[in-house]
Amino acid sequence: MMASAGLLWAASALAQTAPAPTMYVQAGAGDHRSAALTVGATLPWRNWSWNLGSGTVRGHWDAYVGGWSGKDPSDHRFTTAVIGIGPSLRWRGAQGTSPWFFEAGTGLMVSNKYFYNGDERMGTRWNFASHLGLGRNFGSASQHELSLRVQHASNAGIKKPNPGINFLQLRYARAF
Repeated sequence: MMASAGLLWAASALAQTAPAPTMYVQAGAGDHRSAALTVGATLPWRNWSWNLGSGTVRGHWDAYVGGWSGKDPSDHRFTTAVIGIGPSLRWRGAQGTSPWFFEAGTGLMVSNKYFYNGDERMGTRWNFASHLGLGRNFGSASQHELSLRVQHASNAGIKKPNPGINFLQLRYARAF
């Protein structure tokens, strides 16, 4: 009886401290008057954390769909649909209890057509998308989140040309 009560208490404590899944919207501006609008979801790795310095690192999966808008070499505006998924790591100070966090992640994405960055066309429709971010949770249960992110997408030199593209993005997320 005592052992099952202890397991129940431990499971309850883990559920209270483990991050919750989120839904988000993010928008940003990029190189050569490009823009991005994305909606997505994060799914935390429930039983994984790592103490690092005065904080804790946790991971999550990030899946998204969106659109990138840019100009082709003829200066015509176009939109490319994108879909992607990848892992992200998030560090929070104060042994993981700080509302502030740093984040880094990478992943794979595919677009429905080739994207132009200025006068150069991306060499592939499949690209890697990496980001760095700084954010903060707020709300009575820390259920809201704002973050500023820098994202870079390119094919990592797999095929030429590989101009890559950079975006500065603002993300709002809501935990559920």
